[in-house]
Amino acid sequence: MLRPMLSNALSSGVSPAIAPALPPTSLGAAALNGLALSLGLIVAIGAQNAFVLRQGLQRAHVGPVVLACVAADALLMAAGVAGLAGLIGKHPGLARALAAAGMVFLLAYGLRALWAARRPGALQAGQTASLSRRQALWQLAGFTLLNPHVYLDTVLLVGSVGAQQPGWAARGAFVAGAAGASALWFTTLGYGARWLAPVFARPRAWQALDALIGVVMLALAWQLWPLALPPRA
Repeated sequence: MLRPMLSNALSSGVSPAIAPALPPTSLGAAALNGLALSLGLIVAIGAQNAFVLRQGLQRAHVGPVVLACVAADALLMAAGVAGLAGLIGKHPGLARALAAAGMVFLLAYGLRALWAARRPGALQAGQTASLSRRQALWQLAGFTLLNPHVYLDTVLLVGSVGAQQPGWAARGAFVAGAAGASALWFTTLGYGARWLAPVFARPRAWQALDALIGVVMLALAWQLWPLALPPRA
């Protein structure tokens, strides 16, 4: 959960970078924030997930592919948090603008997920010839880095929410939680492909997952609302 202390700091005009740090017991909450947000963004039908699933079904280079996915996510998330944290520290108004933008995006993303749940799709892993390790990693790089949504979701959205965590310890916990979600998802998808493929080939499975994602995104958008409000007179 986004902490009330951060909301108070923003509403009073104090930037998150110089606001009092949360107590150590709150680091777990920051990590859970990152975990929930990252899972909501990662778990969706897409080319990258289909590629990881296909490699898992073929049992081909699963370890390097999973590791590359997690490393790319962790680096992009950390870069987003680190860069935006510095800007927010100097410009408190930017924190409110980012919170507002994040709230709108999460609201739209959540509604889109709920809409998708009305007409569920199925993740098809298609059978193709096995790739070499280098070919697999190059294809994965294309799916990851040439996807414009990775910069909107992983860098901007995750970075903006993570940068608003008060103190570098909380930001680090947030990134760790977000990266942990990536590791959990891609490891499960890659190594559990034999069991997951029949499940997610069923439209009903994705329908339930989309509905859950929609609820989580709307809840996170609601939490950002106090942070987007202007300071009290």
